[in-house]
Amino acid sequence: MKKLSSPDSVTFPGKPTQFSAECWFDDACILDMDYFVKTISGIKAKGVRPDLIGSIIAHYASKWLPDLAYEDANKGLTNFEESPESVTASWMKKRFFVETLVGILPPEKDSLPCNFFLRLLRTANMVNVEPAYREELEKRISWQLDQASLKELMIPSFSHTCGTLLDVELVSRLVKKFVHLDIEGAKSGAALVKVAKLVDCYLAEAAMDSNLSLSEFVALAGALPSHARATDDGLYRAIDTYLKAHPEVTKQERKSLCRLIDSRKLSPEASLHAAQNDRLPVRAVIQVLFSEQAKLNKQLDWSGSFSGIRSPNVGFDPSAARCLSKREVGAQQMEIRKLREEVLRLQSQCNAMQVQIEKLVEKKKGAFFRWKKLGIIPSIKSGAISVVDRIEEGDREGEAAFGRQTPIDLKTKLVRGKNSNTPKHRQWRKSLDS
Repeated sequence: MKKLSSPDSVTFPGKPTQFSAECWFDDACILDMDYFVKTISGIKAKGVRPDLIGSIIAHYASKWLPDLAYEDANKGLTNFEESPESVTASWMKKRFFVETLVGILPPEKDSLPCNFFLRLLRTANMVNVEPAYREELEKRISWQLDQASLKELMIPSFSHTCGTLLDVELVSRLVKKFVHLDIEGAKSGAALVKVAKLVDCYLAEAAMDSNLSLSEFVALAGALPSHARATDDGLYRAIDTYLKAHPEVTKQERKSLCRLIDSRKLSPEASLHAAQNDRLPVRAVIQVLFSEQAKLNKQLDWSGSFSGIRSPNVGFDPSAARCLSKREVGAQQMEIRKLREEVLRLQSQCNAMQVQIEKLVEKKKGAFFRWKKLGIIPSIKSGAISVVDRIEEGDREGEAAFGRQTPIDLKTKLVRGKNSNTPKHRQWRKSLDS
C-alpha cells in the first residue's frame, strides 16, 4: 500500500490510526476509480462488515464530490469543480462516478445512512444517470425513509418540464414505496409516524411554491394512510400555507383540501386557529367546532364518572384516559371558552341574517297589494292569496255597487231609510213618555 502513496495524500490529525476509511483510502485509492472498485470487491470477499464498507464508500465519495459530504468540504484532494477540463467532460465524469458508486454499494440494508443516499440521488438527478441506477437509489431511500431529514429530502427539480422548485413527484414515489413496505409488515408503526411528520413538514415547505398544483399536493398528502398521523396539526399547517400562497383556489378545491383533515385529530390550538380562519370553507369550520364540542362532552362525562356522578355515556371507559394536570385543564377550559364565544358570534350572525330575511319577506308582502291593484298577481302562497282575494273582491263589489247607483237611486234610498226608521223612532218616544 505504501508504494502506491501519492504526494497529494492528506492525513487527518486527531483521528486514531486504525483500519478505517481514512487510513488506507488516503494512501492508495484516491486517484484511481478502477483500483478503488477492485479494492472494494476484495474487501467484500474477505467478509468485512457492510457498515464498514459503507463508511469507506461514503468517505471516498465525499473526497471526489464535496456535495456528498456531511459538511461543506472544500478540502477535497481532487474534485470536479477544481478540474481544468471543460464543463461537459466534468459532467460526464460525475455521471460515471455516481453510476460506479451505485454499482458497488453493499446489498445489505442500513449499510449507509439515508441522508447519504439522498445526496447521492440529488447528484444523480442533476447529471441525469440511467433510470436503473436512479431506481436503485430510490429503493434504498424508501427502505430508510424514516431516518431522512427534511433538509436532505428537499431535492430540487432538475427537469425542464417540471414547474416546481422541489421534486414533489420524487418524494411521492418514495413515500408510496415506504407505505408498501409498511403494508407488507417490514416496517413498524413508529417508523410510519416519523415519515408522516416528515411529509407534513415537506408539504409546508413545498406549499409556498406558487407553481405547485393542487393534484400534486393532494397526491403527496394522501399517500399516507389515515392511521399514520397521530395528529393532523402538521397537515393543517401545510394546507393553510397552500391556501395563503394560492389565493386563486376555488371553493370546491378548498373543500377537497379540507377533506384531508380529520378535525378530531386537531389540537385545541389548531382548532382555535381553524375556527377563526377565513380561508377555510364554512363546513370545515363547523366540523371543527362540533369536534371540539364532542371532546368537551367526553371530558365532562369522564370527570362526572370520576367524581361518582353517573355518566350518560355508558360506553366511555374512564380508566383508559390520562389524568390531566391543572395547567392542561386550565388551558382546555380557556380554549373551550373561546370556542363558545365563537359559536355565539356565529349564532348572532345567523340571527341577524334571519331578521334581514324576514324584513325582505315583509317588504315583498307589502308590495303584493300594490301589484294586486295594478292587476299583477305575484306567485306567493295560496293561503295568502285567498285572504287577499276575498278582501279585494269585497272592495270591488262595494265599488261596483256604488258605481251603479244614480242620484235618483240615492234619493229613493234615503227616503226608504227615513220611513224604515220612523216606527222605531215613535216606539222609542212612547217608551220615554211612559
